[in-house]
Amino acid sequence: MQRNTLLRELFAEFLGTFILIAFGAGVVAQVVLSGEKNGSYLSINLAWGLGVTMGIYVAGGVTGAHLNPAVTLALAVRRGFAWAKVVPYALAQTAGAFTASATVWFVYREAFNAFDNGTRMVLGEKGTAGIFSTYPQSYLSTFGGLVDQIVGTAILMLVISAIADARNNSTGNVGPVAVGFLVMALGMSFGFNAGYAINPARDLGPRLFTFIGGWGSEVFTAGNFWFWVPIAGPLIGGPLGAWIYDLFVGNHFPETTEN
Repeated sequence: MQRNTLLRELFAEFLGTFILIAFGAGVVAQVVLSGEKNGSYLSINLAWGLGVTMGIYVAGGVTGAHLNPAVTLALAVRRGFAWAKVVPYALAQTAGAFTASATVWFVYREAFNAFDNGTRMVLGEKGTAGIFSTYPQSYLSTFGGLVDQIVGTAILMLVISAIADARNNSTGNVGPVAVGFLVMALGMSFGFNAGYAINPARDLGPRLFTFIGGWGSEVFTAGNFWFWVPIAGPLIGGPLGAWIYDLFVGNHFPETTEN
């Protein structure tokens, strides 16, 4: 019975993350492959936020919809989430992101071929790997990128902690919409440096797809081996954000007593 329960949770995390990345990678593909005729940076932020909302509605009733290993880790560190589930959740989330990327590529495969004549490039004018994973701006150092990811994910988890804290808010079914707006705001505020991955599964799963899907090993070497930054940064930032919320707000609610 316990095994079946965990399997149900992993399926939910897989499918919720799939929905998130399907909207996210899908909108970037539409914008890039159309030469920004069918969308803009604003539409990218809107669709990513809405993708988060839809993913939460898909998985929320089963797991609370982590959809992000940084969130899962933060919940284990600060909220008593079972440590034994952290790695299985992360694997399910990464698999969902990988599968969604493959699906977006399959839907847009003819558009990819029309854009780059079948030659998959990571960076440059015809680079398309950034449709799926994040890459840093040319000016961004590795340390700057790490700070970017830590701060962005800390803000993400801090606000998620506030939204989920029933003592502070009672969002109910509006909670997924609030988190979607949070992701939109992060993209509009902190997306310039490196695309606001703030989610190891969201970046690694699609990167693995591009590695085997024709873009090759450059997806791991580009940007001075950038690939590890959107993994390590969020895993630091997630618990940090939850801790900051608890330090300033969560730990200061009066204890309730029952008569």
